[in-house]
Amino acid sequence: MCPSVQVVTDAVVAMQSQLCSPLDQRTISCSISSNPPLLSEKKTPTNSQFCDQHLEATPSEDICLQVEKVYDWVTSQVHLSIPLEVRPTGVTPFAWGYNLYGQLGDGTNSDSPVPVSVSSLTDVTAIAGGFDHSLALLSDGTVWAWGNNSYGQLGDGTSTNSNVPVPVSGLTNVVAIAGGGYHSLALLSDGTVWAWGDNSSGQLGDGTNTNSPVPVPVSGLTDVTAIAGGGYHSLALLSVGTMWAWGDNSSGQLGDGTNTNSPVPVPVSGLTDVTAIAGGGYHSLALLSVGTMWAWGDNSSGQLGDGTNTNSPVPVPVSGLTDVTAIAGGTFHSLALLSDGTVWAWGLNFYGELGDGTNTDSPVPVPVSGLTDVTAIAGGFYHSLALRIDGTMWAWGRNNHGQLGDGTSSNSPVPVPVSGLTDVTAIAGGGYHSLALLSVGTIRAWGYNLYGQLGDGTNSDSPVPVSVSGLTDVTAIAGGGYHSLAIET
Repeated sequence: MCPSVQVVTDAVVAMQSQLCSPLDQRTISCSISSNPPLLSEKKTPTNSQFCDQHLEATPSEDICLQVEKVYDWVTSQVHLSIPLEVRPTGVTPFAWGYNLYGQLGDGTNSDSPVPVSVSSLTDVTAIAGGFDHSLALLSDGTVWAWGNNSYGQLGDGTSTNSNVPVPVSGLTNVVAIAGGGYHSLALLSDGTVWAWGDNSSGQLGDGTNTNSPVPVPVSGLTDVTAIAGGGYHSLALLSVGTMWAWGDNSSGQLGDGTNTNSPVPVPVSGLTDVTAIAGGGYHSLALLSVGTMWAWGDNSSGQLGDGTNTNSPVPVPVSGLTDVTAIAGGTFHSLALLSDGTVWAWGLNFYGELGDGTNTDSPVPVPVSGLTDVTAIAGGFYHSLALRIDGTMWAWGRNNHGQLGDGTSSNSPVPVPVSGLTDVTAIAGGGYHSLALLSVGTIRAWGYNLYGQLGDGTNSDSPVPVSVSGLTDVTAIAGGGYHSLAIET
């Protein structure tokens, strides 16, 4: 019988690994990388025996889809994820790049230009990251954390930074994790949510504005199926399809009709049948079961997509979009993947990150020029990425560090092919760098490399993909602002 699925909640990891993309409410398009390939076709889940009927898992992997809810998304900062889980046994996390706060977890505070093993962790099923800290969910349902702990975001009862993983105090039976800016979230198997770290805006949801170095229960929430962390606010999706939010509301990102911060969850106004949620820095997004998309909060660059530049404290429909299957966001722009394989974008376009051939901001979605057959999307700070069904990867927007991977440092307002890449199965956008996971289990990286976040043994930027040193059999990747993460069997 198909094993129970733990919803992979790190926005960067699961979305970027994009092993399955939802096409509609009941159909998903999968491409699972293994040797030999395990699955590469469209499947329609019908019952709890779907995995037994359609997947041929190797002895080292449990692969399953959550049949009852084909997709839920969650986010860390501006990234999204889909809850398909590939759970190899004995997996170890690796990290590389910026390490001032110990966020690489290797026992040092030295930046690393090559991947280093995160100390003492095995059987990791999901990874997530905040601004300067990292989280790992283990197969036994416990959570471990490392890096910056100035607000208690590691959850170990202290405010001392740690360059090795420490157990988050008192948590068991965790099924999902998410990282906000300086706070952390966990979803338990009983449907409750717990939070710890920075609480200056009430983002822990415990009714106070007091930071907590240990997990506290988010007030009044039960039957939660997905969680998301924005910069200073938090989001939850309930099993009945409603959405709740708490924390910073300065731009209306809680969606309750006010601009007042809330230290307890408040219902997002008027939304039902929600299947996916995302939290940006100061705005929020939701995907409904009918394939429409709604947004609220900061709209200074048109990132709500409603045809205006006016902030909205309640959800507004993103103009003209239907049949949406995936959403992603950059700092001030948003992306949507439609069931026909096209990509649409809206918001800030100063560097060409909308991909429509112009540098003009757009408060409504515009088609990304020339892209078809897209299966996954991702957003960096000011650039955008797309994976096509043929395994090629395309990029557009800002390119000052070579993050588009086309061999130049020139911005591009239209998609350009990432040089030399084929057989890509997963993509990730860091702040100013990009990552790709290949079908053979190796990683390529390109762009900004001051802190070694490309993992090639140098600190030189690269405008074309370079091999991440020493990693094979990788199953998931994540791009932080200035560091990178991977899970290897």
